[in-house]
Amino acid sequence: GLIKIEVVARIIVSVTNDLSTDQRVHRVCETLRENNHSILLVGRKLSSSLLILDRKYDTHRFNLRFNSGPIFYLEYTLRLFFFLLFNKSDVLLSNDLDTLLPNYLVSKLKSIPIVYDSHEYFTGVPELINQPFKRSIWKSIEKNILPKLKYFYTVNKSIAKLYKDEYGVDIKVVRNVPVKSANDTIKLREELSLPIDKKIIILQGAGINIDRGGEEAVEAMRYVDDAVLLIVGSGDVIGKLHELKSQFALDEKVIFVDKVSLSELVNYTANSNLGLTLDKPTNVNYQLSLPNKLFDYIQAGIPVLASNLVEVASIVNKYEIGEICTSHDPKELAAKINAMLSDEALYEIWKSNLQKASVELTWENEKKIVLEIFDQIA
Repeated sequence: GLIKIEVVARIIVSVTNDLSTDQRVHRVCETLRENNHSILLVGRKLSSSLLILDRKYDTHRFNLRFNSGPIFYLEYTLRLFFFLLFNKSDVLLSNDLDTLLPNYLVSKLKSIPIVYDSHEYFTGVPELINQPFKRSIWKSIEKNILPKLKYFYTVNKSIAKLYKDEYGVDIKVVRNVPVKSANDTIKLREELSLPIDKKIIILQGAGINIDRGGEEAVEAMRYVDDAVLLIVGSGDVIGKLHELKSQFALDEKVIFVDKVSLSELVNYTANSNLGLTLDKPTNVNYQLSLPNKLFDYIQAGIPVLASNLVEVASIVNKYEIGEICTSHDPKELAAKINAMLSDEALYEIWKSNLQKASVELTWENEKKIVLEIFDQIA
């Protein structure tokens, strides 16, 4: 007969995004599923949302009437609260501060454990910096709940230290490292409509927003020789980047690809020659960020040009896999890019170091921390 697999725990995981491009949450859900937990991932559906086809765990997306502003958060919080209240679960996993309140309230009402994954230093995001009233609301939610949490992890040591200094809580670190890439089925450039005779510089991400260096990267292409800039993803400044492309007549030099599924993204990364991660230290959240794309570039084996942020620079320097730029001036960026792409000897050294880094910086190593947390609960 069939072997019945004993489900360890029913876990409801919640986010405010549309589930389709959140690599971190997908990896956590997969890891828990592989360890016999039953997973339901909850988010929301937008008109631009991609279909979710290849998940081996359950998903549920709310259709909301409001999709931005305070009224969106209010609607989402209420919907999530009642959803969590009336659906059976043994553990709740809340991602980021914007899902924490309903999760925390339901965990109290139903006396079930809650785990919190903070993807960033939420109250330090640029969207809140100049909004003292909004920031004070989020801060008060944070202040009232974080010190009471027993199971709490975040994306890097710097953010963990900030929370520890502020609230005296001990926090585990689970970095955004990808699953070891199985580079067996990468599409060819022709299949992706990419130029075959030029070097490709890639800037990818689900949040290509203000202060993340996109504008300067496009403008730098005026001075870059024999290469194209490939921008893959979505974000607040994409419209602005299109304008800059036409303003500087860069039709031949800048290519846009809308956000794609995680499995498709790998093809674009692996076909590139250089990866950009250019966040500016304009707010505490960016100063301490350690973005997915850095690790995606490492897994794809492409050298990195990164801005001088503490966590990012420490990885680039430790493994010697690229260069750190000290300025966002487009001409200086272009000079760095030209030098990196033309120094073949140095490029080979980076490539060989990337091999080593890609073996260490994998989800297979990182996920042990997630499993330890859930084993403690079980």
